[in-house]
Amino acid sequence: MRHLTAVAVALFMACFVAGPAMADDGSPSSFTITDSRIKESSGLAASHLHKGVYWTHNDSGDGPYIYAVDSATGKTVATVTMRGVGTPRDVEAISIGPDDQIYVGDIGDNLDGAWDHVWIYRFPEPSQLKDMTVTATQYVVRYQDGARNAESLMIDPKTGRAYIISKNENGGGLYAGPQKLSASGVNIFRRIADIPLWATDAAFSPDGTRLAVRGYFGGLMYRWSGGAPHKIDDLDVPIQQQGESVSFTPDGRALMYGSEGKDSDVTRKNLSGDDLPDSVTSASASAPAGTGASGSSPSQPSASDGTSTRNFTVGAVTLAAVVAVLVAARRLRRGR
Repeated sequence: MRHLTAVAVALFMACFVAGPAMADDGSPSSFTITDSRIKESSGLAASHLHKGVYWTHNDSGDGPYIYAVDSATGKTVATVTMRGVGTPRDVEAISIGPDDQIYVGDIGDNLDGAWDHVWIYRFPEPSQLKDMTVTATQYVVRYQDGARNAESLMIDPKTGRAYIISKNENGGGLYAGPQKLSASGVNIFRRIADIPLWATDAAFSPDGTRLAVRGYFGGLMYRWSGGAPHKIDDLDVPIQQQGESVSFTPDGRALMYGSEGKDSDVTRKNLSGDDLPDSVTSASASAPAGTGASGSSPSQPSASDGTSTRNFTVGAVTLAAVVAVLVAARRLRRGR
């Protein structure tokens, strides 16, 4: 009987924690990248075409490869090989712009400003998730005030303009590229603002009204208006093995933080207050009384705590069934 009781408890716990909590965009509250090839995930971008999929890549030394990771399983569902870009040196960032164009930032400089130019690669996001080779457009990038190291590439979702944040212990700078990148000449990026953070990645919100910047131990949220950042808040960045990447979820309600390392975790952090993009607050304000922006009851728990009503209900029902079996078994034993 004691053994059966232990089994009942184990079954209950398994049902209670079974499956990740699901967020509004279809992705879990967090997930682990399980592909053994992805040991230095350095950039992260939510797919525009495939629900729950995030694009990532390794740091320097991997080659021209981009990986599509299913956040529900942590498994790679497609590997894209870029053709026509030469040998990447230090790929550090990825962003998706208008018309579902993926931009890859080969903008790192491990020699701290020794390279007089870096590159950005662009290709359309594949409509199908399968291993493939694509021809990418390559852009040559230089900074107006000299070479520097950088790990943050952001494409404005409204204008398509490219921005880079340089990485410096004492704070970096925000650089704006030309209104349209040219594949035939050199693209000069000009410093337009200071970013007081050792930035390892940054991302625009889907509606283009927020800019999130992360470092190893902290982050900053900006309102993006008129092509310039206006600080709103300090971000609660999770402690990770080596925090390298950040992406907004497709609905703009949360940030996904990624890390380097084997079996690295991607952690979801929900946003609130002024940190929420304008489109989210507008949708909430126009939602019918008693519902959230998605039409759900506000009494439902958030997915950010790693639990869900569904999992709890399944666990409770299973426990009740197991208890019923145990009671029946005890009565049979007594009747012998």
